Amino acid sequence: MTTKPRVSLLTFRCLPLLAVTCSAIWAQRANESQLMVQPRLGADSKAVAQFLAASGAPIDHTLAALNVHVLRVPTTALDRVQQALENSGMFIFVEKDQIAQATATPNDPDYPSAWHLTQISAPSAWDSTTGSPNVVIAIVDSGADSTHPDLGPKLVPGWSFLTGTSNISDTMGHGTATAGTSGAATNNSTGVSSIAWQNPIMPLVVVDSTGYASYSNMANAITYATDHGARIINLSLAGSGASSTLQNAVNYAWSKGAVVFASAGNSSSSSPYYPAACDNALAISSTNSQDQLSGFSNYGSWIDLAAPGENIWTTNSGGGYGAWSGTSFSSPIAAAVGALALSLQPSLSASALVSLLEQNTDDLGTPGFDTSFGWGRVNAYKVALAAKGFVGDTIPPTVSISSPAAAETVSGTVTVSGSAADNTGVTKVELWVDGVLNSSTTSAAFSFSWNSAGVANGGHTLVAKAYDAAGNVGQASVNVAVSNVIPPDTVPPAVAITNPANGATVNGNVKINVSASDNVAVTQAAIYIDGVLKYTGTAPPYTYNWNTQKTAPGTHTITAKAWDAAGNIGSASPISVKH
Repeated sequence: MTTKPRVSLLTFRCLPLLAVTCSAIWAQRANESQLMVQPRLGADSKAVAQFLAASGAPIDHTLAALNVHVLRVPTTALDRVQQALENSGMFIFVEKDQIAQATATPNDPDYPSAWHLTQISAPSAWDSTTGSPNVVIAIVDSGADSTHPDLGPKLVPGWSFLTGTSNISDTMGHGTATAGTSGAATNNSTGVSSIAWQNPIMPLVVVDSTGYASYSNMANAITYATDHGARIINLSLAGSGASSTLQNAVNYAWSKGAVVFASAGNSSSSSPYYPAACDNALAISSTNSQDQLSGFSNYGSWIDLAAPGENIWTTNSGGGYGAWSGTSFSSPIAAAVGALALSLQPSLSASALVSLLEQNTDDLGTPGFDTSFGWGRVNAYKVALAAKGFVGDTIPPTVSISSPAAAETVSGTVTVSGSAADNTGVTKVELWVDGVLNSSTTSAAFSFSWNSAGVANGGHTLVAKAYDAAGNVGQASVNVAVSNVIPPDTVPPAVAITNPANGATVNGNVKINVSASDNVAVTQAAIYIDGVLKYTGTAPPYTYNWNTQKTAPGTHTITAKAWDAAGNIGSASPISVKH
């Protein structure tokens, strides 16, 4: 996100709504809007597609990595269709596709001094590394000027989610500026310098010429970047509404070792903005040359790190240069520091990289964590030294499944048991059924209860994945044949939220507990906070650890649902808590 002059595109676009911080602007095409849905486990794909078409919400496209369908719906019928889909019992969530903004006007172009590089001790870090061509930085933005002499040589093939082509031409200039902030060509006697000299830039186009990007395109870009090898993903975009789809995309990147860096936004507000406030994303606030929080920068308990974000001299679309301001530029600076760390130590897991960045900052404001700077302003030199000295564990755990046996025919509730071992210790074991997470435990000698009634009769694959503290993963798998007699069932599960209590005041990490029971069997349960899916599981206990630091102060609503194999859905009485 970047700051704008007094009369800005955002102000112009939002005038009819009488609000500058538009919290509910939906992606539109003519008189159509978009919904995003995720089918429940076990739902037949053909039946889902037929039901959506009959409901007037045909599938426009699918985010395959997230199992999320993007639907086109007449705007006049949007609320009615959303309610009908929610009541059908076929979907884990149904949500409107929102937009995030990325508009900016460059400041006075006569700011030739890259003050931010010295501020974060980048020259000292360059004694250790200037980056690596093997560590790609994905810039999810408005594209990039491939003809710019100080940026073009650094670009690798990208993709436009606006046109469905490989044309990464910049739609409005913002992407060229953020890309140059992270990785403009350096030490080439031309133009500006960047932090990550050697790291390639992958432009992914989601921002249109008016400065807006849909959440569905942003999520698609995050999964695309992850699947194409980018472990550093920057989004200088900020939307005011939470999203299950966006959270799922961030989680997808995290699960594959990639870290999403996102701008906190420029509203001088403590309200969370997304994707920065998503779990597993790094929210970056902005500082000035005096190491003070920028006046425009957002802040709050959801901030993770700070970085310079005022008068950042970078590449302009068209071949020139200019000074830009906003959290749009603090985020790619932090992302580039992360890229230097991975260049020195590619074995860093996502969690290890984040810990290294947070533990090697210049601590500003209140000692330790605070709501302005998070864990502190990034310091490239400290991070580089820590990465060089990092002793990584690259040995994955070993895993074996003792029951059920290969090719065994099973029914009802199945006990999946076995053991895992590691040179430094097993931190977690997960059970995956047909590529979907079923349940997890911290015990190396694992025993899971899998309700096979939640899947169709026939062949299925069970995988036990074991993790160590370094993020190494070992796994074992077994194929079984499911054979269940499924009686007619019209009774929905009974669901209740057992913790926290209705009306409670919550802070810090809060455990949300849900009970669910059914006359046959519960196949899936879900927990929502303010309507956004936070947890889904197929076996008890149904619990979610809520980090309220990523949540705005005020009253929040917790709801829960459960499904059985017949698609019956039960809902808990919602509760309200204060934070």
